[in-house]
Amino acid sequence: MSVGASPLWRSEDAAAATGGTGAVAWRASGVSIDSRTVAPGDVFVALKGPNFDGHGFVAKALAAGAAAALVSERPEGVAADAPLLVCADTFTALEQLGRAGRVRAAAKIIAVTGSVGKTGTKEALIRCLADQAPSYATQGSLNNHWGVPLSLARLPADCRFGVFELGMNHAGEIGPLSRMVRPDVGLITTIAPAHLEFFASVDAIADAKAELFEGMTAGGVAILNRDNGQYGRLAAAARAAGLENVQSFGEAAGVDARLISCACRDDASEVEVEIGGVRLTYTLSLPGRHLVMNSLGVLLAVRAAGADLAAAARTLGTLPPVKGRGVRRRIALKDGGAFTLIDESYNASPAAMEASFQVAGTVEPGAGGRRIAVLGDMRELGAASEALHAGLAGPLVGAGFDLAFCCCPHMKALYAELPAGVRGAYAADAEALAPSVAWAVRDGDVVLVKGSAGSRMNGVVASLVALDVSQPAAAAAAIS
Repeated sequence: MSVGASPLWRSEDAAAATGGTGAVAWRASGVSIDSRTVAPGDVFVALKGPNFDGHGFVAKALAAGAAAALVSERPEGVAADAPLLVCADTFTALEQLGRAGRVRAAAKIIAVTGSVGKTGTKEALIRCLADQAPSYATQGSLNNHWGVPLSLARLPADCRFGVFELGMNHAGEIGPLSRMVRPDVGLITTIAPAHLEFFASVDAIADAKAELFEGMTAGGVAILNRDNGQYGRLAAAARAAGLENVQSFGEAAGVDARLISCACRDDASEVEVEIGGVRLTYTLSLPGRHLVMNSLGVLLAVRAAGADLAAAARTLGTLPPVKGRGVRRRIALKDGGAFTLIDESYNASPAAMEASFQVAGTVEPGAGGRRIAVLGDMRELGAASEALHAGLAGPLVGAGFDLAFCCCPHMKALYAELPAGVRGAYAADAEALAPSVAWAVRDGDVVLVKGSAGSRMNGVVASLVALDVSQPAAAAAAIS
């Protein structure tokens, strides 16, 4: 959005929302909390954290073209006539901007959470909705206590649909976010073991995700995965929160969106569903049965928001993969061969690992090639971590993997559980493992890289992309 007749924020509106004061009028087209990526026309919010203070970067943000800065004190090196909005606390002010952005918006608001599949489902939803009307969604994974108010503050007043991702790793985190977003539609993808370090059980994880219902608007629609073992618990929580319209998707009889059939290929899936008595067939451009199931939730959310169902089904055939979540690359080797790289380095949980194994297992290696898994730790699994890592051995071998390279402390349990012939190499961390993987790959291989973000498996991806002789090294580095 560019500054013009309808700016995102006017100085007077921001002052009214935050109770701040400022002597200079301004108009802003965006909101930023990072001086490194601030765009011309943004209002820069100078947040204070345990290891940084955004006030030290206000001058830099203004020099980069920021329309104004939201501060709690006058920063050094800033002109007396600089466009500043002074508030008591900048984080509180960001929340206030977010709430004001939500109040003024006429859009139907959809919130997405779940143990796995949040970001991919959010991205599918925004593509389906944006093809039909002006729409807005959370950028990347800005789904926490500061990312959600920032995303709300960026919500254009005149868009028709808004999609927000809500995340957590502790109980009590989603409730406040939901009360801020106030969703008209709430979608929970699934409940699975994740963040077990902070939860006593999967039931407790479901209860934390059910906090989504706390902030939903009157008459809101809750959308749940009927095939998930936590469905009954979630449905009861939705009704206890006053939501009478609870819809479900899955394969069971009586669901609102029922999977009739799907033919999963290595690059896409052909899907037939029944929604409200109407049968739809569509191609889902992203491979994997788990994504097929999430697409049913997407279609229910589209319908609940008042958008066109058939048009959304057509859009599902055009979805691109999300970076770090299944992007594939053909890496040309200097000896004339090539291998397929599947980048799943963004995050990992036991359910996500198994789903990735299944998808990669459908990708046929070339002549003489192998399926290779390069795996880093799944984080925040608590006392169950060793067993959950070791438990991946059966699904990995069952999916047809020939070799596994593992790194980080917990993944040692999986490596020890694997048949000797499947063990490629183990290292303490991703940086130490990367050279072994780069040395081992050969023509025809299919290489899956996956791990929690904290395992830094994106470094392994970068080292494999650097082998690509089909493009300049600088371009390869930029893509990785």
